[in-house]
Amino acid sequence: MLLTYFYDRSLAQASYLVGCAATGEALVIDPSRDIRPYLQTAAQEGLRITHITETHIHADFVSGLRELAAATRAVMYVSDMGDASWKYAFADSPGVVRLQDGDTWMVGNIRVQAIHTPGHTPEHLIFQMTDTAGADRPMGLFTGDLLFVGTIGRPDLLEKAAGVAGTAVVGARQQFANIERLREMPDYLQVWPGHGAGSACGKGLGAIPSTTLGYEKLFNPAFHIPTEEAFVAWLLEGQPEAPRYFGQMKRVNRQGAALLSTLPQPIHLPSADLPARAADSLVIDTRPLEAFARQHAPGTVNIPADSSSLNTYAGWYVDFAAPTYLVADPADLPRILQLLRAVGVDDIPGYFAPDALTSHTGTIQMVTPRTAQMLMRDQGAFLLDVRGADEFASRHIPGAAHIPMGYVPAQRHVLPTDVPLIVQCGGGTRSQVVASLLQREGFTNVLNLAGGIDGWEREGLPLA
Repeated sequence: MLLTYFYDRSLAQASYLVGCAATGEALVIDPSRDIRPYLQTAAQEGLRITHITETHIHADFVSGLRELAAATRAVMYVSDMGDASWKYAFADSPGVVRLQDGDTWMVGNIRVQAIHTPGHTPEHLIFQMTDTAGADRPMGLFTGDLLFVGTIGRPDLLEKAAGVAGTAVVGARQQFANIERLREMPDYLQVWPGHGAGSACGKGLGAIPSTTLGYEKLFNPAFHIPTEEAFVAWLLEGQPEAPRYFGQMKRVNRQGAALLSTLPQPIHLPSADLPARAADSLVIDTRPLEAFARQHAPGTVNIPADSSSLNTYAGWYVDFAAPTYLVADPADLPRILQLLRAVGVDDIPGYFAPDALTSHTGTIQMVTPRTAQMLMRDQGAFLLDVRGADEFASRHIPGAAHIPMGYVPAQRHVLPTDVPLIVQCGGGTRSQVVASLLQREGFTNVLNLAGGIDGWEREGLPLA
């Protein structure tokens, strides 16, 4: 049995290729939309991808299930469990096998067993792997979004992101039952989770790529909460903000994403078109923070291409029913498109090269921590902290108001317009995204706190 781990840092998402060396067959689990790594690895190992599956209908990225099947003609295995309203719309298509709890199939000499584990989502499956060429007991579990290193998957995404009321508590109770089920499984089982640190599919995810079930039983808090009611309260408390695009991803992955080959390539637009596009559509300027701060087209939103979270930040603000335009270095455009299409931003008709900005005068003023402190004291400047709730709870600048970055557009009416508005995050990137967004919404006196709360702390200024 060959096992290869793939990790997309921008989405904190893991996928896997499992191959049988004896027969040359391979299975890919939870593929991302960019299928090139799986094809390259299979070719290098002398394998052919014959089976593809995924643990559930994903909310945080566009699944590569159908993309990879189209390229390899592999059989797709999808869950047929859970609520009828959240089953795969393409489950009856040729080349698709619907899975029930306990179903098994072979990938060469490797036996795969599907185990229904509702909780994170109603249809969720985990996969137990046994290498029958050398063993009659399973080696490990691909746990998807049930069990992570150090924590478990959140049960509230259907309610928070997809608007399915009343599902969070039900899902939390199901997760409690799943933990009891895992408790009875052997400690030696390896655990290969679907996400790592930074994913919004759970709270407090560990950064290491794998673990064992025995280790998790010892140190994962989910295994140490004695009652169901206490477990439900613990699991639902303190979950990270669910990005707005999660609901869109659920719908896309349930229906089946468009193949990348069917998407048109954005065209290079003339500079003269930029003001009109910025006025009627979302234009994402992907240049570095400093370049945007010095000069940009009014109405554009700065999400730097060198940010590790370009796609997740964009996912908060994109209108999936309308086109999105870019300001981007043409040499970097393919990578930027890959990142955006990973979260379903497919309608990108055109882009502007950086030289389109030569006549524009938009700026964002960066303020040092001590200048910000003075403005707050002498001019009543309003300090807006746009980090996550857990970050704000752990430490924050005294007097700061808190609105997570994705919620700012809906709550902009509570922000003042008659005093300086200083936006602050951890290091300065998220705050600039929000500052540019507020400028687009008509705020004229917006400042970005240079270095964020990290810079504030380095200056020795007070924290709460």
